[in-house]
Amino acid sequence: MFIRQLLQRTPASAMAAALAVVVLAGPLAAEPVTIGTVNTASDVAFYLAETRGYFKEVGIEPVTTPFASAAQMIAPLGAGQLDVGGGTVAAGLYNGVSRGINLRIVADKGSIKPGYEYSTLVVRKDLVDSGAYKSLRDLKGRKLAAAAEGTGSESSLNEALKKGGLKFSDVEVVHMGFPEMLAALSNKAIDGGVTNEPTLSLVQQKGIAVRASDVVVYPGQQTAVLLFSESFMKSRRALAEKFMVAYLRAVRDYSAALKDGKLAGPGSDEIIKVLTERTPIKDPEVYRSMIAFAVNPDGDVNVSSLDNDLAFFRGRGLVTDPKVTAADVVDQSFVKAAVRLLGPAAK
Repeated sequence: MFIRQLLQRTPASAMAAALAVVVLAGPLAAEPVTIGTVNTASDVAFYLAETRGYFKEVGIEPVTTPFASAAQMIAPLGAGQLDVGGGTVAAGLYNGVSRGINLRIVADKGSIKPGYEYSTLVVRKDLVDSGAYKSLRDLKGRKLAAAAEGTGSESSLNEALKKGGLKFSDVEVVHMGFPEMLAALSNKAIDGGVTNEPTLSLVQQKGIAVRASDVVVYPGQQTAVLLFSESFMKSRRALAEKFMVAYLRAVRDYSAALKDGKLAGPGSDEIIKVLTERTPIKDPEVYRSMIAFAVNPDGDVNVSSLDNDLAFFRGRGLVTDPKVTAADVVDQSFVKAAVRLLGPAAK
């Protein structure tokens, strides 16, 4: 059906349509593609591409394997045991590339955009109510939580501290999972932390914590990315390009369902249904009420955000290779090829 729609395009797009017939015509038997997931909302494009038949249309049979984090996917991606993965960019990714693990970041999987700050720093509400916390400069000496060392949440915390004229060393940083932060904030074990949805909404609804700043802490942060293994990119390039076409179609469905910072636009009910079926969050109202993440409908990666994170990781001694750069781990040729076939996303 999708190929037929492309063939009905205007003459100016005839070449793209012809290429689509060649690239999108999947094999008679679907080829398996192994996908690492973290079972969170940022995996939504995988789920939609499967349930809406986008993978099937390009001859792909998705085989998903859950992981606790993207960091745990690095080794199997490097060994070719996984074709596709995704999650937060951490220092370990750059260290893996320095050791010869040639996986690549190939597309956006989750970003901070205006109105879609689904991950940010919060502080305990009692500190605000007492006047002990008035602005980001009041974070000095506080105990603040981040998800793990050398991750995007630490870099986001660093951006908040810089806005308050502080350094990372001016606070005590502890590490814990986002759900654990709710309890830690409630019993005053921490003063604040960088957390994401749905914990972000829950701590505010319960009156435990509030956003630490009225302005976006880390505008444009590349919070999650899509990863391809070297073997998938090189040995099965045509299939990897087909995967990206299916992925971006699903990304655009998700993006079209966003409205005013929430999953509240056309088609959102169906997407929320898929998410409640495939993730641990089973209450659809949680997905309706929380701030949604953004994702670029053309798949472009914010490389400047990755550069900023890498400089932070390197400054803390977590990435020791002085030569590795963000550009070394990014390959946007797959999204560019997919956009040539699909056309640019509607603005």
